[in-house]
This record gives sequence, structure tokens and C-alpha cells, in this order.
Amino acid sequence: MKKAISIVAGLALLASTMAFANGGQEAAAKGTKKGITVVFVPKLTGNAFFESANIGAQEYAKNHGFTVKYDGNPEASVANQVTVIDNAISTGADAVCVSSVDATGLDAVMKEAKKAGLKVVTWDSDVSGDSRTVMVSQGTPDILGKMLADMLADSLKERGKNPAKDAIKYVWHYSQATVADQNSWQVAGEAYIKKAYPNWKNVAPSNYYSEQDAEKAITIGEAILTAYPDIDGIICNDSTALPGQAQAAQNLGKKKNDVSITGFASPNSMKEYAKADVLARWGLWDCKIQGALGCYLAYYLASGNTIKVGDKINVPDIGTVEVLPNTVLDSKAYTASDSGVVLLPERAVFTTANMNNYNF
Repeated sequence: MKKAISIVAGLALLASTMAFANGGQEAAAKGTKKGITVVFVPKLTGNAFFESANIGAQEYAKNHGFTVKYDGNPEASVANQVTVIDNAISTGADAVCVSSVDATGLDAVMKEAKKAGLKVVTWDSDVSGDSRTVMVSQGTPDILGKMLADMLADSLKERGKNPAKDAIKYVWHYSQATVADQNSWQVAGEAYIKKAYPNWKNVAPSNYYSEQDAEKAITIGEAILTAYPDIDGIICNDSTALPGQAQAAQNLGKKKNDVSITGFASPNSMKEYAKADVLARWGLWDCKIQGALGCYLAYYLASGNTIKVGDKINVPDIGTVEVLPNTVLDSKAYTASDSGVVLLPERAVFTTANMNNYNF
């Protein structure tokens, strides 16, 4: 993790230096306290992305004097996350850091946590801006939507297709339309495709959803390939859907020269499919860093510090991050100064050429 942190730290510090040139104030820190417990909540347990994020959070917390309690459920649902957050409130936790399965479904319990004195942070997937203080996001919808479409385009090129001119048939396969982050990437990706690749056709505009269920992701993946045997590309902007779709292709004897599959998932979860020539490339960000940063900001707030839009926060071993307005993720988002977004500075595209450089 230290190697990964050092790379991202340099980028974060560079971004910070540029930000200072444009104005802004360093957040006034009151220091940090001992004995702080942050409850770290994934969408679901057992998924490589969330387990890796937890490893990063635990390593970071151990090195910086606070406790992270990883608490989730192998089934992704609003009800299960509400139970976890209610338990954090009743057991006297100091803060929660939550990847929400639904854009609004956790708003009430997150507000209850705030009223109970807990500091409330989100990471990976958000709730309404007035229900938390800060969101640690992997990137804006425009950045991530474009990344997904361009990864598909690059994979198509390797098969001899011309993405700029050919009539490409494609679909989206991800968790569900109510997950704020994934849905925003799909919407931004569709807008980008219309401009950059006007000859592409989304043959299933209602999308395919597998509800972050690993077995269902395979079943849905097979259904896509059966319904559209001549499909050119499948975009899986979900870390459960992508390995499920790859397994479905493998089950049906499909390889990267038959159909281009891409999306977001941890490198370790996809290496075997890449080695087997099921897919050419996929992407993500360092989820260990995201987990560490989300939990640190929860710890920072629980130590008595405040955060407002425009602040620069020096995060030990990661770098200086800027609190941006919520509108960087959604133009219609909540705009109070005490609620904002911190972006990760880097994303990566994985192929067989570089995937072994990453271990998460």
C-alpha cells in the first residue's frame, strides 16, 4: 500500500499546489484525538473492491491512531445498511463512512446518525448532500463515463473495428438504476457516446441490472449474450457485474475477439479473465486509497475539525485534498458550504501488460 500511496500522494500534492494558485484556504485543524471509532460500511461484503478498500482503511487507521470497524452484509440492500448504521448509533461509534446502495434510501438514517452526534461521510456511492458532510468520489460522472466508453472503443479497435465509423451494438450491465454513482456514469457515458461515437447503438436502453449479486451477474451476463449473439460491446460499470459478465462469456465460449467487455473492477478480480483472453482492458482507481481517505476524513471530523467547501485538508501520507462543491457530481446537488466532495486524483486502465503491477 505504501507504494500506491506515494504515487497518489504526489499527484494529490500537485493538484493541491495548483489549487492554491487559484485561491482557497487551508482547513484549520484542531488536531486529532485518540479512541475514535469509524464504522466503515460497504455496499456488500465479500466483493473484491470493498474488501480491498477495507484493507487500505485498516492499514491506514493502524498507522494513524484510530479504529476502523468494517461492518456490512453479503447482500446489498438498503435495509441491511440501515441496520448497520443503526447499530453504529446505538453502540456509540464516533463516525460512519458509507458506500450507499441507494441515492436516497439511506438519507433518513444518515440524518439520524448526524443528530446522534456521529460524523457522516460517504465514499464510492453517495446519499443526498444534506445527509452527510463529505463524499470521497472516484471522479466526476463526465470523467468516468468517458473512461468507460473509451475503454470499449480501444478494445474494439484491437479487434479491427473502427469505433468512429462502424455501427457498434452495445449494452450497459450494472447493479441498479438507484445507485447514484453507477447511474451517473452511465448517463454521462451515453451523452459522450452520442457525441464521440454517433454510429453506436444501445440495443437495450433500459439497461441490464444484476443487483450486485455475483450469481445473478453471471445469469444476466449469459442472458445478454444469448439475446444479442452479435453484440459488439458490453459496459459493466459495477465491480460485481464485470466479473459476472466475464464469467458468462467464458461459460459460453466467448473471448475478447468475439465481444468486447469492459468496465470497473479491481485488478485482482479480473486477472484470470484477462489471461484467458476473455477481455482486453478494464479500469478502476486505487480503492485502498479511497477507503483510507474516506475513513480518515470521518476520523478528522470526529476529532472536532470542521470542513467547508474550498478548504484544503492535509491528509497524512496521502497529500492535500480540496473540498469541492457537490455540484461537481450533480449540477442539481445540495449546495450548502458545509457539504462537499473530495475527488481521488488518479484512475487506471488495466491490461495484461500492467495488471501485475497492482495488488488489490
